[in-house]
Amino acid sequence: MASAPNPRPRHKPRSSPRAFRSSSAAPSSSSGAAGVPAASSSAATDSTSSDLNALFSTSSSSTSFAGLRLSIRDKGPILYSFPEILAATNSFLSPSLSSSSSAWRCFLRGADAAVVRRPFRGDPASLRARLAALCRSHHMAVSRLLGASLAGDHIYIVYEYVPGATLADCLRNPRNPSFSPLSSWLSRVQVAADLAQGLEYIHHYSAGTGQQSPAPREHGQFRGTVHDRIKSSAVIITEPGFRAKICHFGAAELAGDVSVDAEETKAGEIATASPPRRSETHATRIEGTRGYIAPEVIAGGRISRRSDVFAFGVVLLELLSGEEPVRYRYDRESGGLEMFSIIETARRAIEAAEQEEKDERYRRVRGWVDRKLRDSFPVEAAEKLIRVALRCVDAEAGRRPDMIWVAGKLSKQLIEAEAWDEKVRIPADFSVSLAPR
Repeated sequence: MASAPNPRPRHKPRSSPRAFRSSSAAPSSSSGAAGVPAASSSAATDSTSSDLNALFSTSSSSTSFAGLRLSIRDKGPILYSFPEILAATNSFLSPSLSSSSSAWRCFLRGADAAVVRRPFRGDPASLRARLAALCRSHHMAVSRLLGASLAGDHIYIVYEYVPGATLADCLRNPRNPSFSPLSSWLSRVQVAADLAQGLEYIHHYSAGTGQQSPAPREHGQFRGTVHDRIKSSAVIITEPGFRAKICHFGAAELAGDVSVDAEETKAGEIATASPPRRSETHATRIEGTRGYIAPEVIAGGRISRRSDVFAFGVVLLELLSGEEPVRYRYDRESGGLEMFSIIETARRAIEAAEQEEKDERYRRVRGWVDRKLRDSFPVEAAEKLIRVALRCVDAEAGRRPDMIWVAGKLSKQLIEAEAWDEKVRIPADFSVSLAPR
């Protein structure tokens, strides 16, 4: 009978955190990297040793992952001083990130950052609690929130700087209108799936104000928040891989557009911080976002997850068609401007397609989809995505789907797009010889 194999020898344990603590007593006299401020000697040493203890734990993989998550969460938010913001942005004389937004790229405490200015309508006393909750949220499709500064009637929100171009510029390049870096079907579906998963995280799994549980899936106490600024110019496309990141996460809550004690209603609404007055709050919210605002918000309703879903549906239609949400064309007969909505053109293409034969239906869908894809995409899949987008932009908020459902649909479409791309891709070892034999 074969003898049982000897058990594997145990690995030699790493040096204890206590030993590390004694060898790293040098105090930090300058700012830390990645936007983390320097602390006093004892506090920095204790924080470092506890972080390393969690990161280097060898008891089990689950324990190590939990320690990593804890170490990320323990790095608190930063309340920057206003002179610090002024110095970093050269008194806001530095070039802004875009001509239509109050955002500047700068370096704050060693971190490459983007500073966004917003009107502040909230309670200053609750700002630290809001910031602490939102800074615990991390997702690969959401730009990371670093901190904020409050000065007068404005709040300056600091995010990690995300290099890349906006989705709007990728779809409609002003310098070369016939070119788009998102020239393949797979790249468009990948961006759509990234946005859906990022918005799903913001709505349901991000850390909103006043939450106790550190794990949303374990106790179900994370209610999430709303974005309120979903649009193609608020999405950055990064390289490599043309992945998407949602910008301005948490800005609506930090600026006070959403109340601290927001409660979810049957329609998915979240209370605004104050009654929407057209002369102030409501008018400011609509400005600069024409085409993305849900009908109920335009009519004086509340910001909600459903209004975010509406804006996402518009962005999805942009991805598919390459067109702006709203366009104007001069009408010679009336002498005025005629407005074209991307929602109406998509709806007409689908409604007309339902009443026709398959070939004619596909022809109409092909005519509506962005020409910069060069007619290289699965028409049936494009039709499915148009229908998903039209469900998101339903005029009735209660009929719009939840982002969990939308993210599931787009994840499935991404798998199918990868399979389709693999099927039609020219093999790397494929060659054609024209020489005579």
